[in-house]
Amino acid sequence: MLAGAALAGAAPAGAASKAVELAPGVEYTRFDIDAAKGVAHAHVLRVDMRSRQVSVGLLYPGKVAARATVSQLATSAGAVAGVNGDFFNITETQHPGVAATGASVGPAIARGRALKAAVPNGQRFGPALPPGTSTKDVLGVTADGRARLDSLALDGSVTTAEGDLPLGGLNQYALPVGSVGAFTSDWGSVSRMRAVCGTDTDRAAPCSTDTHEVRIADGRVVSSADSPGSGAIDSGTTVLVGREAGAQWLRKLSPGDTVKVRHRLVASSTRTPYAFAVGGYPVLRSGRPLPGLNDTTSAVRTAAGIADGGRRLLLLALDGSPAYRTGLTIAEVAATMRDLGSVDAFSLDGGGSTTLAARTPGTTEVTVRNNPSAGTERPVPNGIGVFTTPWR
Repeated sequence: MLAGAALAGAAPAGAASKAVELAPGVEYTRFDIDAAKGVAHAHVLRVDMRSRQVSVGLLYPGKVAARATVSQLATSAGAVAGVNGDFFNITETQHPGVAATGASVGPAIARGRALKAAVPNGQRFGPALPPGTSTKDVLGVTADGRARLDSLALDGSVTTAEGDLPLGGLNQYALPVGSVGAFTSDWGSVSRMRAVCGTDTDRAAPCSTDTHEVRIADGRVVSSADSPGSGAIDSGTTVLVGREAGAQWLRKLSPGDTVKVRHRLVASSTRTPYAFAVGGYPVLRSGRPLPGLNDTTSAVRTAAGIADGGRRLLLLALDGSPAYRTGLTIAEVAATMRDLGSVDAFSLDGGGSTTLAARTPGTTEVTVRNNPSAGTERPVPNGIGVFTTPWR
């Protein structure tokens, strides 16, 4: 698939730019890919996480329901490079009067702290998920510095004098029908109304008319409202939002009642805690493309690949310029990442979101290296940042 001959893990000779070392353990290169619908131009970061100087983390604006460009996020965080991350709640044309939150679809972990959980599959923005995948799928790096693909499920509860209720969401733009979700200071000031719109299978379904919200501070109810509100949430305060059966359960609470809220994200394949995780969906596992990957729809893509037992990370972003914007199908993304040496690979948000930014050695500002589809960077909710000690 890659133009010219290639060794596993290396760009094809004669078709690639010379690899540039951005910092010890971080290389940048670009090359052409002969795809079914034309030539695509790729930009790739190779990250060697065996080096103690190199780490990977979540880029985000400080709140879940907020957006900024990849170059802004990377520069402000002190990253040497980065790419855009998860798909997100980008528009709300089906729900008049309800604003898009800008929040991402899947789970997110930053510096070991769970920021949010996954929305229901039917509430997802982005292309259709491959068979057997879900919004809970993540690309993550564990505390021991190994990258891996996994799935993160929310484990949480709300405990009152009436008993325990399973928690249905954490800082999510969409809650399961009949559930109660928790919103913390990590959410931001954006309205929580979108959380009660749509259903588990239909993102465009009307907003629920049976809703209730309760604010918890110091373990006690301090206020309530019939509809989800907006505004910043103080540190140590939790806002519970309920819809249908969840709303009916919250209406039983009164100011002064004791409430305990517990939540965590549980991995399906490891007990080692994650230092970082971002949502998307897998396209390659153990060197094999997932069954049923779309092989007809080409688009500008962003992807991440894992090699060398999780010690090497490959970050790919395509050009969106007029000469190269036919892009790749998801099946071609999987094949490309395998050609580059990946054993596992993960698709991230694409189209106008696709961005790869990197620092020129000797500078502190991160600049965009690919050509975004719209000609300028799109603000995104999160991304993958590559961090090192300062270039010498």
